Amino acid sequence: MVVLPHTPWTRLRTVVNWINLSTVLGLLVARFGGATRHRRGRGTVVCVGYRYGFPVASAFTIGNVIITKHDLDWMEDRPVLLQHEDRHCTQYAFLVGPVMLPLYFLSVGISYALAGDHSSFNPFERLAGLADGGYPPATTRFARRRSSQG
Repeated sequence: MVVLPHTPWTRLRTVVNWINLSTVLGLLVARFGGATRHRRGRGTVVCVGYRYGFPVASAFTIGNVIITKHDLDWMEDRPVLLQHEDRHCTQYAFLVGPVMLPLYFLSVGISYALAGDHSSFNPFERLAGLADGGYPPATTRFARRRSSQG
């Protein structure tokens, strides 16, 4: 794994995520899931080989910990996805810390109600970049129904 350099911004983010305990929680989830840790730089840790099927995502982030069921080569081949997950690290630090998890799941529910997917109306995914995370452009159930009729 290529180790990326720290910047003053990422140093601050790293410290805040340790203080707010979200990185600690991320490391515990990764360990519980049997994942192997690799330092990525910028204060992040990529944990590969996560063995559980929840959440259903190619990767997910808690604090400064990026977790995936895939192997390290798979993650390294997806630098845009890593950038997307890196943005979630910043969200944990400067938006809400570990309170992000319940807010994230609430946003998933709202997005499912409006769009039938977990990302279209999820502000955390939108701010991290939908396309970078591998998500389709935002839409609504109404817009999809209308386009299939016309």
